Amino acid sequence: MASRARAEAERPRSVPKVLGLTLLGALLPGTGLIAGGRRRIGTFVLLVFLALVGLVVYVGLTRRDEVIAAAVVPSRLLITSVLIGVVAVLWIVVIVASHRSLRPATGGVGGRVLGAVFVGVLCFAVAAPSAVGVQTVLAQRTLVQDVFQAQEQSKSATRPSTVNVKDPWEGKPRLNLLLLGGDDAPSREGVRTDTVIVASIDTKTGNTALISLPRNLTFMPFPKDSPLYKFYPNGFGKEGLTLDGRLEWMLTAMYQNIPDAHPGILGPSDNEGADVLKQSVGEATGLKLDYYLQVNLQSFPEIVDALGGITVNVNERVAMGGISSAHIPPKEWIEPGPSQHLDGRHALWFARGRYGADDDQRQIRQRCVIKAIVDAADPQTLVTKYKAIAKAGQHLLRTDIPQELLPAMVELALKVKSATVSNVTLDPEKLRLKYLHPDYQALRDTVEKALESDPVPATTPPTTSVTPTTPATTRKPATPTTTTTTPPPGPTQNLADACAYNPSGDQPN
Repeated sequence: MASRARAEAERPRSVPKVLGLTLLGALLPGTGLIAGGRRRIGTFVLLVFLALVGLVVYVGLTRRDEVIAAAVVPSRLLITSVLIGVVAVLWIVVIVASHRSLRPATGGVGGRVLGAVFVGVLCFAVAAPSAVGVQTVLAQRTLVQDVFQAQEQSKSATRPSTVNVKDPWEGKPRLNLLLLGGDDAPSREGVRTDTVIVASIDTKTGNTALISLPRNLTFMPFPKDSPLYKFYPNGFGKEGLTLDGRLEWMLTAMYQNIPDAHPGILGPSDNEGADVLKQSVGEATGLKLDYYLQVNLQSFPEIVDALGGITVNVNERVAMGGISSAHIPPKEWIEPGPSQHLDGRHALWFARGRYGADDDQRQIRQRCVIKAIVDAADPQTLVTKYKAIAKAGQHLLRTDIPQELLPAMVELALKVKSATVSNVTLDPEKLRLKYLHPDYQALRDTVEKALESDPVPATTPPTTSVTPTTPATTRKPATPTTTTTTPPPGPTQNLADACAYNPSGDQPN
């Protein structure tokens, strides 16, 4: 019996059996070597493979946030790309060694050729996704290095001078970011910041309050310790100007005009316009602004397309072009409708369309676009489309957030995604936002009250409610009473409610 079993074991394997065992050895490294008689090394390879799989599963289930945070550290990304390449090479070596130990020494030419082709296909199946993985990791590394500079390698006149890498939020209950949207196309002279939003984030919960400032604000103030206060003690503005003359003294013009008039006045800076706005917007809102994020609107469609588009509720017709002052109507419109999926071009016009709309409507749409982008950036989308997203991000963003802070910022961003994002309600009449001299002290009081209040949970808007698309429908703070059956509007409004589908009857045309 023993001699018969030994004879069976020594009998040359058929080509299909060799190919099957080779495939098994590729899917479960080490098994092919064991079947080929190289039990010791095969067992070692198999145990190493199973240990690596177990480690990946454990880390994926228990340390996901730490892995995501590590994805913004250039040195770790470089190590990861090298490890992917090494693992791929070792895997291919195991596949080839497994087949060599399995194939008969005296096989026919046809069987050898078929085996070589099959092994080549298996090796390609390992090499191709590994190459894609390395490219993706290196694209992420390039994005981090191009957009985010190390604290010592970049210049900012307004950001915190030091970074507590171990605990960046120690003694810091809120992180205040200035979000800027600027159009710096080659055909346009200078840069106008058409979008100015402050995002104040609770570092414990991730709850975020968005404060949108109208782009036509005048006499924007500066803190008394700023060098610019000497030149603009009453704010950036000028009396006795016509409406056209005021354009160069509005918030939208500060980014370009103040650095042009006073170059280098705030100190060394990679983006003087952003530093100017951080000081002025911070003084107007009563907040110390830590960092800024500036979006190039010319590249905005690229990032939306990379995400696969965004989904928004369109409550009124939105013009794609047109000039209101010249009575030139647009050739295209985004029509009203719930849950509309917009590509990059339509998303840009949804955020900035002006014809037949005022700044209040545009600000609401811009906040809804921010929410839609946050919603679209789910883990599955980031993984499957990351190369395109990373490429778009290189052309899209400028910031003074240092590389050292990125891991903590990523962890905070994960909190924001699952937390409440609210809009701080600004009453244009009470705050005199459309007057030559807005009431900035009242604005500071409004912001302070809003940040002290609890976030408003999302509710299903009733069918009789009026959509917040005109200045008259902006929610105003109200004092609650014990006799009301529904919560009164407060200083903040949940963006899920503000961006819900609730079309108005009057539509621009």
